[in-house]
Amino acid sequence: MAQPKVLSIVLAGGEGKRLMPLTADRAKPAVPFGGTYRLIDFALSNMVNSGFTKVAVLTQYKSHSLDRHITLAWRLSSMLNDHITPVPAQQRRGPHWYQGSADAIYQSMNLINDEDPDYVIVFGADNIYRMDVAQMLEAHIDSGLPASVAAIRVPRSEASAFGIIDAGKDRVIDRFLEKPKDPPGLPDAPDMSFASMGNYIFSRKEFVERLNADGQAKDSKHDMGGDIIPSFVDSHDCSVYDFTSNDVPGSTELDRNYWRDVGTIDAFFDAHMDLISVVPEFNLYNTQWPILTRQTQLPGAKFTLHGTAESSIVTNGCIISGGDVDHSVLSPGVRIENHSVVDGCVVMNNSRVGQNCTLHNVILDKNVVVPDGVQIGVDHEADEARGFTVSDNGITVVPKNVEVTPV
Repeated sequence: MAQPKVLSIVLAGGEGKRLMPLTADRAKPAVPFGGTYRLIDFALSNMVNSGFTKVAVLTQYKSHSLDRHITLAWRLSSMLNDHITPVPAQQRRGPHWYQGSADAIYQSMNLINDEDPDYVIVFGADNIYRMDVAQMLEAHIDSGLPASVAAIRVPRSEASAFGIIDAGKDRVIDRFLEKPKDPPGLPDAPDMSFASMGNYIFSRKEFVERLNADGQAKDSKHDMGGDIIPSFVDSHDCSVYDFTSNDVPGSTELDRNYWRDVGTIDAFFDAHMDLISVVPEFNLYNTQWPILTRQTQLPGAKFTLHGTAESSIVTNGCIISGGDVDHSVLSPGVRIENHSVVDGCVVMNNSRVGQNCTLHNVILDKNVVVPDGVQIGVDHEADEARGFTVSDNGITVVPKNVEVTPV
């Protein structure tokens, strides 16, 4: 039996306002994560590990860093016509940029026409999870319906914060509800609800028809979750795919069905902390389903002058010279000097922490210099006086390329 032709589209044009200042100079999918990765590496790794190697990444907002990363890191076999290609907004449908996620695909309809797929996979670019997308495609084909939406199970008590799917035992979606006050329970678990993951699979013909209709609708917001999916739901043509049924090779009981939206500073920080426990909630070390990226060419991490790191990820090129690192994630090229304490921190590429410093619950973006004797995350009023962002949960963020001034 011939394999179906599939085109994967990854939506990566998001601005990520809630992640400021980390998105001040880059698109949200380009934000570094986990020491050596970018957020988009998780979606692209899921595609490639699932066997889907014809991928278009639609970019728009401050996309240079993202475009460069995809071009350098994600070079597949041209001999087999495999490709992961960044596609910037091109104004193919008129003199305007993307007006929404559905409009991004509508304006890029040439990609679907050129590839001529049987099915179109549309995934987001900025969540942390593993997923065998081939299993979802198989469920989509078996459903006999032209649209499928992936969903996670969340407690009903928390479901009002999500886009919620109301579906019966046959998995056909009856309603798509945006942050409902009284979210519906599941037939097999009344205390749980289905929350949309923002990942979709469509049969090509019907998807193109809905995109064309939406593109002509003047009252539409041209949004995948707000317009395209509801149009399929209204005609009873959409099924839900239960993420808990997805079986990823090498997954553990703890990280099976792990999915995190890292759209806020606090969620971004918490997802990092999930990586570093003895038995991590999300296991980066699963070699059967690796998260792929381009590794920086630097020597191994070095520890001198009794420098230590406990319950931490310390990547290549780091030097811990007499400092103490605990429950932290250090990206390549970071240096921690003598008698400094870095506790509960995310430190991005090439940042420097001088001697006798204290950092607690801090995110340092790339190329930050912390002079000797400086404290960050200890006094939030002092942090804000320096112009740093302090999150609701007390995480201090120092922007890219900043040399911190002592108080």
